[in-house]
Amino acid sequence: MRRLSAFAAGLVFGLGLLLAGMANPAKVLGFLDLAGQWDPSLALVMLGAIASAWWPMRWARQRSHSLLGAPMQLPGKRHLDRRLIGGSLVFGIGWGIAGICPGPVLVLLPSGHWQAWVFVLAMLLGMRLFSYLEGWRQA
Repeated sequence: MRRLSAFAAGLVFGLGLLLAGMANPAKVLGFLDLAGQWDPSLALVMLGAIASAWWPMRWARQRSHSLLGAPMQLPGKRHLDRRLIGGSLVFGIGWGIAGICPGPVLVLLPSGHWQAWVFVLAMLLGMRLFSYLEGWRQA
């Protein structure tokens, strides 16, 4: 049942990304182009996502287990630190350069866009580099 619900959630998420235009790098870059021809439509998508997640997140904070019985795993940290700010900056710069982020790129992969494959390769290399540096930092 957990795999089926994970598949259904991923399918709904992917369809939502497609319908919202978040899998279209040109639309995302238009949203990020504040000095040019700014496209505010993705701001409405983000507000809709925040609004629709507010009640379920509030509900989740009051529970120790999910509806399927798995332990609830919510973020524990509540403060800003150097690593969070640095990671956010790197993510934002990459999003601004490419016009895509990890969720939409997985939706783009089957479309055959070579840019999506380059992005995924760079993302995987970045994750590998992080794991290496994290292991080095803890040693």
